[in-house]
Amino acid sequence: MLAELAVRNLGVITGANLVLGDGMTALTGETGAGKTLVVQAVQLLMGGRADPGMVRAGASEAIVEGRFVSPDGSERVLRRVVPATGRSRAYLDGAMASAPELAELGAELVDLHGQHQHQSLLRTRTQREALDRWGGIDLRPLTAAREELRALGENLAALGGDARARAQEIDLLRYQVDEITAARLDDASELERITEREDLLADAASHLADGHGARQELAGDDGAIDRLGSAAALLAARKAFAPVSDRLAAVAAELDDTVAQLRGVLETIEDDPHALADVRARHQLLRELTRKYGDTLAEVASFGARAAERLSQLERHAELAAELEEGIVVAQRRVEAEAHAVAAARRAAAPGLAAAASKHLASLALAAGTLQVNVSGEGPSDNVELAFSANRGVAPGPLSKVASGGELARVMLALRLVLTAGPPTLVFDEVDAGIGGETALAVGQALANLAEHHQVLVVTHLPQVAAFAHSQVAVRKTDDGDAVASDLVAVAGQDRVSELARMLAGQPALASGRQHATELLEVAAAGRAARDPAQLAAELDLLSERSGSPG
Repeated sequence: MLAELAVRNLGVITGANLVLGDGMTALTGETGAGKTLVVQAVQLLMGGRADPGMVRAGASEAIVEGRFVSPDGSERVLRRVVPATGRSRAYLDGAMASAPELAELGAELVDLHGQHQHQSLLRTRTQREALDRWGGIDLRPLTAAREELRALGENLAALGGDARARAQEIDLLRYQVDEITAARLDDASELERITEREDLLADAASHLADGHGARQELAGDDGAIDRLGSAAALLAARKAFAPVSDRLAAVAAELDDTVAQLRGVLETIEDDPHALADVRARHQLLRELTRKYGDTLAEVASFGARAAERLSQLERHAELAAELEEGIVVAQRRVEAEAHAVAAARRAAAPGLAAAASKHLASLALAAGTLQVNVSGEGPSDNVELAFSANRGVAPGPLSKVASGGELARVMLALRLVLTAGPPTLVFDEVDAGIGGETALAVGQALANLAEHHQVLVVTHLPQVAAFAHSQVAVRKTDDGDAVASDLVAVAGQDRVSELARMLAGQPALASGRQHATELLEVAAAGRAARDPAQLAAELDLLSERSGSPG
């Protein structure tokens, strides 16, 4: 919901902060005070057209900010800056954004009713979704059938439809698969091992020379083993050197093992040019494969497996294509069947939605109004359009084209009363245009009912509507002789009674007007508690008679 709205230098509003809560909030004030500017501020946040003429005279720019809070407590902050000259700027959560980005997000947050813009229920897609929601129409089978058909078509296209291109791809794949298969890549670490093997063979003569030299120094005549034995013999008969003799014996045993190990290594080293050539050839092959098919031998093997699978598909093209084409025919029939089912369900549900919404038209001063939900087009009949006529004998036309601002807002209110889903915040302007008395009471009751499921902000000049609000904000205008300025003031208690008295009789201090306002608040509170609408109307008539007000 819209938790806070800040407006700076927009029209006659120099600076105002509005904190909003749940339920219904009425925005009231004298004509020309700037009530509609609040709606324009919300429109700007929703990505609406920015006109430099909105900027307060003498100011360099107008700024509008809105803080929205979701049910889980997360917040989004939208900001719009309209300069007196130049292009407007938009921000989302402090980061630069575009007006279309605000519009996309705004459609999920707020619905504006009363002006021919930013009204989601006027969009064909939203009208279709509203009908589906009302009729409980399950689109999942149709969506699944369409997805299956799409996937089958993509698979058929992937097989390759051009015979020449397919033959060329087969030749390439066969070469690649044969090359990788012939390499026998059984060991993913072979490249590392063969590199070490090549290094050893390339320098085998030096390795052998150094190894035999070391063995001679250790085990040859007068080598380390002989000298160690001589030293041990000198100390063997001396008890004082017994510990040293024991250690020399251990060293001698270790040295014998080392010489044996050295001999074993020497036996594995080949000074074989032919073996070296074979290893180098294998190394070159593996390097070439990794250059063409992957960074590692594992990637090369994986490429080969995919290539073999693709080759099999192409070689079986005719068989697989026939299977896919048969599947496409079946899937197409399923799509058509599901589409016809959706179309039938939409046509069946359309009169019910129209009738449910029409029940509210009479109480909203549209007793002669006719609302239709037209469904047309081949299955699934996606062409859903709301049609309206305000007068008997006049054929209904597209709602967005034939309804006046006030009529449009009230039709939308009637639809909203039967469609509880939608954006969390609803803003109504002109909803009470051309009505009064009992109709005004019904509109107020309807808005209060709607506020059970949404946050509702309504701009109104009727006290009967304002009284139903859970909270009220007065737009107050001051004129110092040089300039006009307006401010937004939350009114409650006796301040609210004074504002309603002003709306009733133009005299907020008049005792009878205040009494009438107090009683009107009591009637509205009872209405929110779901009392009988006829009884509420009778009470309103009684209040009108007492005050002498036309209501």
